[in-house]
Amino acid sequence: MKAVLMRPDVSQVGQLDLNLATRMSVGDLLTRSARLFGHRTAVADSHEEVTYSQLDSAAEAFGRGLLESGVRSQEPVAFLLGNSWRFLASFFGCAKAGIVALPMNLMLSTDDIAWILQDSGTTTVIVDSAYVPLLEAALPSVPAVTRIVLIGDEVPATICGREVVRWDDVAADSSPLEVVVDDRDTMHCLYTSGTTARPKGVLTSHVSVYVALMSNALQLEHRRGDEFSVFPVVLPLFHTTALDTLTLPILLTGGTVLLPAGFEAESFLDLAESHAATHVMLLPTMFSAVLDSPSLATRNLSSVRMCIYAMAPMPEERIGLIASAFPNAKILLGSGQTEVVPATVFQFPSHQKTKSASWGPPVVTVDAQIMDQSGQLLPAGETGEIVYRGPHVMSGYWNNASANAAAFEHGWFHSGDLGHVDEEGVIWFTDRVKDIVKTGGENVSSVEVERVLLSCHDVLEAAVIGVPDDRWGESVTGVVVPVDPNIDAEALAGRLLAHCKQHLAGFQVPKRIDVVSGLPKTATGKIQKAVLRDSFRI
Repeated sequence: MKAVLMRPDVSQVGQLDLNLATRMSVGDLLTRSARLFGHRTAVADSHEEVTYSQLDSAAEAFGRGLLESGVRSQEPVAFLLGNSWRFLASFFGCAKAGIVALPMNLMLSTDDIAWILQDSGTTTVIVDSAYVPLLEAALPSVPAVTRIVLIGDEVPATICGREVVRWDDVAADSSPLEVVVDDRDTMHCLYTSGTTARPKGVLTSHVSVYVALMSNALQLEHRRGDEFSVFPVVLPLFHTTALDTLTLPILLTGGTVLLPAGFEAESFLDLAESHAATHVMLLPTMFSAVLDSPSLATRNLSSVRMCIYAMAPMPEERIGLIASAFPNAKILLGSGQTEVVPATVFQFPSHQKTKSASWGPPVVTVDAQIMDQSGQLLPAGETGEIVYRGPHVMSGYWNNASANAAAFEHGWFHSGDLGHVDEEGVIWFTDRVKDIVKTGGENVSSVEVERVLLSCHDVLEAAVIGVPDDRWGESVTGVVVPVDPNIDAEALAGRLLAHCKQHLAGFQVPKRIDVVSGLPKTATGKIQKAVLRDSFRI
């Protein structure tokens, strides 16, 4: 007997009707929140506050305007935008129209900006007036860009000979926008920071982003209803952490996103206190600045329920000081990467006391395992590459077949991170594969040495790299930023070497420690070790 395959007969249902009724589109989440919380403040940036109704209407209008101007479904639209409500209206406008949002890292060089625009085939760029000079410098190398949407009061007719239109003029018709947007359509393309090669475009679908948002809302305990979350977001929205991990889950659950103009400790504390912030996410150096604030003892930060940090480890003493400053907050470390919409792993609150140096277990919608070089999954306690499965994983890299082949080998996404899983399923990060220092026949985890350096009270930041060495192959080299910029550098380096000899094996102890005023970083505060290594080769 012929097998029965149970599929619905939808031959009499229109494509758009079926799509609208069944899809998982990021653009729809804003409409749902607007229906329930229309008069609530969705976003307060450094200039304006907008409600959910206003944000959703602007997004509908902007998406419609892009389509009517000739942008097609699944075509990329690049953003050169700072943190503002119009960034989010532009993003959701793209989502509603089935257009690919391509936020660009504002810290990239002109050459990299031009290369990304050319590689992606972008024809339309949305730009803040403050970033017009950056765009002007890149445009001569990118003839494909023909249309510029400008946010600003004064709009020239052209920029470098390209047509310019006002953002407000594009977002003119806010009637409901209903077009086919498939779950697996690309929602955004985020280019990775190319520290060792050209940046790679990471294509992520609507379903990947949406599932990650729900996972993050669950992990971060956002409450949908009257006890909504209030979150000051200081990281740049062009980065997946600020966009997908912090901001979009707030808008999913009807909370309020605060977008200050950058980070300054006193201003941040003013904002968090005056708006009764419920969540705080800062980089370790930002937390240090907050803890050093002379006004901290007078602040009422009891509204904060959760403090999150990422990008770099923090010593237990500093975590204890954060707990004192935010007395009602859980303190969590979250980790992830652009290719697997973060967060992919998140500590439980109890891990701060028992496993503070760990990454925590995988989030509920991600499977994380450890794999050896032959593709075999390893048991608890054995070190190998951290690999991922699940809906968070990207659809693939743009225009890069060989990178995709390597990334998805053996049916898992390969992270490039080394680590192990313990008996409770908690992930322990060892190092990036490329950051392991190979010295005298031994492999040294830079993270382990950094943790020892950071445990010294005089050290604010630390990075450990391998420097080419005729005898050792690579010599373990520490680079630290002191808490006190006027400290005796030579004396500090001597104390740190003695401290390392006390807490590390002989082959792990740095052969050299340099004291510097600052470390090269990405826009989200991640130390750029490739840049640091290059500086030692000059």
